[in-house]
Amino acid sequence: MRLDKWLKVSRLIKRRTVANEACDNDRVSVNGRTVKASYDVKVGDRLELKFGANTVKVEVLVVADNVGKADAAAMYKEIL
Repeated sequence: MRLDKWLKVSRLIKRRTVANEACDNDRVSVNGRTVKASYDVKVGDRLELKFGANTVKVEVLVVADNVGKADAAAMYKEIL
């Protein structure tokens, strides 16, 4: 699944267009590399999202197209 769609489905970013812009502005990195929105997300990838002064680090646990709101948080694990 594309990175921008995974970010939307996991509800880390609310809209796919915003996820696309974040990737285009080098605010998203996977396994230490800056990637584009078309990157294919795999289980085990470690994502780093930069929101202003805050940084969120997560590990991908599940890649699924259809996820309910309650199950979205189970798609990733936050890394401290």
